[in-house]
Amino acid sequence: MKKKYFALFVVAAVMLVMAACTKKTTEVTGITELKHFPIDSIDEVITKSGVVIDKAVSTDGNGSLRVDAAPGRTVVLLFEIQNINIDNARLVYQAKVRTENVEGLVYLEMWCGFTGYGESFSRNMGTVMSGSNEWTTVMAPFFLKAGEKPQYVKLNLVVEGKGTAWIDDVRLFKAPY
Repeated sequence: MKKKYFALFVVAAVMLVMAACTKKTTEVTGITELKHFPIDSIDEVITKSGVVIDKAVSTDGNGSLRVDAAPGRTVVLLFEIQNINIDNARLVYQAKVRTENVEGLVYLEMWCGFTGYGESFSRNMGTVMSGSNEWTTVMAPFFLKAGEKPQYVKLNLVVEGKGTAWIDDVRLFKAPY
């Protein structure tokens, strides 16, 4: 009987330590998820033409957005987030992307709109994809200085060239500057 209680005590202690470590890691990193778009429906996607939900190809089994790009530059406006009260921080646009027979480049693009200033964009050209690739987590950061508060944030997928790209599990994070 004592062994049973001791085993339960050990399991409970391990769970408490893990919870404390997880909480501390979150406090130390300061990363906050602002928005998550699983992309299992086209309802929230802004660009409706030239894109489809592909239920057969997905990171979570619920579908992804498929883009069949013709030669040229295809910009898919995925989502626009309004009223983000953030400054002096890093916005990080993260998504899982897969490509097939892409002749050119595929990358994430984030636009921020500012009152009295207009729009600015961010692309992480270090995470571009080309050719055929399995699911890969890619990111694009945007650095906001003190006082720079965007009215809106737009999240795009860009295909420069031709081929097929899928995007799934889109997230927007706030991280320390």
